[in-house]
Amino acid sequence: MSGPLLLPEVPGEVPPDGLSIGETAALTGVGVETLRYYEREGLLLDPAPRDAGGRRRYRENDIAWISGLVMLRETGMPIADMRVIADLSRRPGTEAERLEFLERHRERVIEEMERTKRHLAAIDKKIRAYRRQTKEEGERPHGNDNEDHGAR
Repeated sequence: MSGPLLLPEVPGEVPPDGLSIGETAALTGVGVETLRYYEREGLLLDPAPRDAGGRRRYRENDIAWISGLVMLRETGMPIADMRVIADLSRRPGTEAERLEFLERHRERVIEEMERTKRHLAAIDKKIRAYRRQTKEEGERPHGNDNEDHGAR
């Protein structure tokens, strides 16, 4: 690969011989089956190295990459797009394509955040209205048969 990959910091210590799949799952917050799925789908930069017994051993760079996948997934990136960024990251000289790809994803994340802010504002408005309404109803004398008690 041309130039270093820009990876998130590893969220813990990784011994030189790496971590087991279970330890990696615990460290990254990704389930064991998800790690296997990521490998099958070609989302890891390289298949996880194996020890003499054939068990996966994740090194610091692998765990940093997985942490990056978690970040991308949590920001709404589809698996297909994660596969594209993994493919690009395996090939030298694709930094401009990676940049463009991540800039497009960033724009989608910002749009989603703005949409979420609008939804949150609408929820807050409803909460304020219901608080006013329940406060007013709590102040009214009870037992008035002439009030309309329909659903609102």
